[in-house]
Amino acid sequence: RRRRAAIQCAAASPSSPDPSWRTNVVSDRVSVETSPRSIQECEADVVSGNPPAAPAAPAKAKAPSGTPVVKPLRLTSRPRRNRKSAALRDAFQETTLTPANFILPLFIHEGEEDSPIGAMPGCSRLGWRHGLIDEVYKARDVGVNSVVLFPKIPDALKSSTGDEAYNPNGLVPRAIRTLKDKFPDLVIYTDVALDPYSSDGHDGIVREDGVIMNDETVHQLCKQAVAQAEAGADVVSPSDIMDGRVGAIRTALDEAGYYHVWIMAYTAKYASALYEPFREALDSNPRFGDKKTYQMNPANYREALLEVHADESEGADILMVKPAMPYLDVIRLLPDTSALPISAYQVSGEYSMIKAAASQGMLVDEKKAILESLLCIKRAGADVILTYAALQAARWLCGEK
Repeated sequence: RRRRAAIQCAAASPSSPDPSWRTNVVSDRVSVETSPRSIQECEADVVSGNPPAAPAAPAKAKAPSGTPVVKPLRLTSRPRRNRKSAALRDAFQETTLTPANFILPLFIHEGEEDSPIGAMPGCSRLGWRHGLIDEVYKARDVGVNSVVLFPKIPDALKSSTGDEAYNPNGLVPRAIRTLKDKFPDLVIYTDVALDPYSSDGHDGIVREDGVIMNDETVHQLCKQAVAQAEAGADVVSPSDIMDGRVGAIRTALDEAGYYHVWIMAYTAKYASALYEPFREALDSNPRFGDKKTYQMNPANYREALLEVHADESEGADILMVKPAMPYLDVIRLLPDTSALPISAYQVSGEYSMIKAAASQGMLVDEKKAILESLLCIKRAGADVILTYAALQAARWLCGEK
């Protein structure tokens, strides 16, 4: 009744001096807009027992028929309270995964065209002139600004001593210079090892009786690391597992004036069965035997401590565990032992297993499986993760499909 009276009054007295209300006609509908009430008026209503109306409390949800009626458990702590809504779960999430945590491994070759790798769905050997540049553009678009290069070397350039590894105009130095020309702020990691360059397929020089020669191999690795640094590499990564190679490479880099170049040591690199797709990609399978005399025994945990202390004392800047998922306990060990940054390598076999299971319908949600695997590696203690899924995972984290 008061509203109708106000409308009638407004129609009769359009020039009313009262500023507390006015009429507004929109599409033949008349409404009254009142000025806001003061806080004193609102408080007075509440004090007098006339609070404003609010939505009713939600009704208690009913349990399904047949649910037993029990007395509530006398629990002082109910951890599920922290998980009851997405907002709470996000607020208290302990581990966060971002594209900045990824290092994207890239296979390169001398060809002009990209060549798909059968054992690694979604991965190709990239032509160093064009395909490599295109892939880095894609990575940077979603926040991945670190890559590591792995070369497929022509068989004609392979030798028993791997001399092509330190050719200043070799495939890797050319690719580094090309990338730095296009992307000066790109962080480029390189692989320091002889297996892509060796006619024997081993990470070191092989003596006629099959022994992998340690000190002679380290001599070659130092020259390889300096050649990569000269080309513009930011981080050199000795993956060979020769004793003493980190200290020798640090000395060689410093003497050549590359004291600013980091060393990411493959600290706990296990003799794993999960490297096979990678070796297919580089055509670097050992010509004979295996790599158990220099890579670690998968049964060993405490032995990783020896490698941690050696690499740290020799000047490593980053410590790595490889593979990642089967060795989460070792990843956890490293940050508890060292203050250095920790990296972990989700290797080709780990990646390909998830891809294969998803393609066969054994994993319904490939996105969840990949992101969960990476989150677990980060939770275990890795600061950065080398993964072939870096580009795909970064797109998902950025909200792309």
